[in-house]
Amino acid sequence: MITERRGTFDVKATRTRPPVVVSADGAGVVSHAGSRLLADLADRTTLTGQLSAVFAGRVAPQTAHDPGRVLTDLAVMIADGGECISDIATLADQPGVFGKVASDSTCWRVLDTVTGADLVAIDAARAAAREVVWAQRAEVTGTALPASLVAGSPLLGRDGRPVLVIDEDATLVIAHSEKEQSAATFKHTWGFHPVLAFCDNTNEALTGMLRPGNAGSNTAADHIAVIDAALAQVPAEHRHGYPVLFRFDGAGASKALLGHLRGLRDQGVDCEFTVGWALTAREHAAIAALPQTAWTPAIDADGDPREGAAVAELTGMFAAGALADYPERMRVIARRERPHPGAQLDLIEERDGWRYTCLATDTRLGQHAWLDARHRSHARVEDRIRCGKDTGIGRFPSKLFTINAAWLACALTAIDLLAWTQTMLVHDQPELARAEPKTLRYRLLHVAARLVRGGRRLRLKIDRTWRWAANLATAFKRVQALPTPQT
Repeated sequence: MITERRGTFDVKATRTRPPVVVSADGAGVVSHAGSRLLADLADRTTLTGQLSAVFAGRVAPQTAHDPGRVLTDLAVMIADGGECISDIATLADQPGVFGKVASDSTCWRVLDTVTGADLVAIDAARAAAREVVWAQRAEVTGTALPASLVAGSPLLGRDGRPVLVIDEDATLVIAHSEKEQSAATFKHTWGFHPVLAFCDNTNEALTGMLRPGNAGSNTAADHIAVIDAALAQVPAEHRHGYPVLFRFDGAGASKALLGHLRGLRDQGVDCEFTVGWALTAREHAAIAALPQTAWTPAIDADGDPREGAAVAELTGMFAAGALADYPERMRVIARRERPHPGAQLDLIEERDGWRYTCLATDTRLGQHAWLDARHRSHARVEDRIRCGKDTGIGRFPSKLFTINAAWLACALTAIDLLAWTQTMLVHDQPELARAEPKTLRYRLLHVAARLVRGGRRLRLKIDRTWRWAANLATAFKRVQALPTPQT
């Protein structure tokens, strides 16, 4: 008699991992040990002390946690990958590494007490710490300001010094719940529309303005406020009498903003601008009037000729007085290239088969292709914003706008801590110096270690087999060796 069997055949389990026996009796093992590096960096750069000074005189004697230290711990937590205030437990649950850290409820209360005046003072504290950092970076690496790259080459001023490049752009942050001043956006989402400014040379987040979701993209007053705040973050030595370049997309091409930038020269700011320029019937008519000989080959990010792309100047093709309301001697440069599949073209572009873009700049010298490449390097700010959204800017924790504005200040500080780490502590390790936050967290910040006490000292012992153990240990030595200003 044959018995019918249904189902799968018996198979032997395969074991591809070494067997482990798990117990809960370990001692001295800690995680996220690398994030202690950020806390030490905040202390050595005077950032913690500067933030504490913001609240000096307002802290009751019985207060267990200094508000400035709380903001620093929040910044470290955000840099470590925290997404909400309760993630402060990552630090608070490991007092052996991070010391006494405030609870999430205390963090909420501190953020809730931050006023508009406090935000201004926090910006000033960040600027003071930044001045120290740039001096420390000069001591450690030999240069306070690394050169920004254009077409694969350093961007230098007429005097040979690296140009300070400030990239400004706005972004949308979606709110998944009802929050104060969140609103419908132009992309039919709901949330906020902050404006941010980054230093392209160092990837530092200079400043940011939290705005409602329905705030305009080209509101000149907001852009002017952000630019002024970004300049205030730059040490005086690199703000006055130093070459500065402001880069914007098309939202920055307003007469008020460009006039303000030109007016900064009267304040001792040696600045130029490059902005996206809208194509209207006037620009299309000027392009149509250009002879073919006016077009010269464009170059790519490495400085090599870009196939199928060319640039030409339109300034002389406009009617007299067309640019009279804009800064004197402003130039408009057009770029054309064959459209990629799926590109959206207007009727004129569909007719002649080219996709056109324009930029405006007040730089008087330079080949058209180089000026175009310099402007297109502004696209790097999109990477800065993307990484910023992975470092606190991607979501705001509270229903209250004031708390979210304070959270933004902590997020900007977190971005700075990562940038300072990469430009001062691992600057000679290209893979780490260029790593994005997620990679940096995996390789350095989230590393586990053993905490050992002995000889009146506390030691963090990193697994010697970890690929980046030596890099992390070197970074800890470097942060302790950073020169500090005399007081």
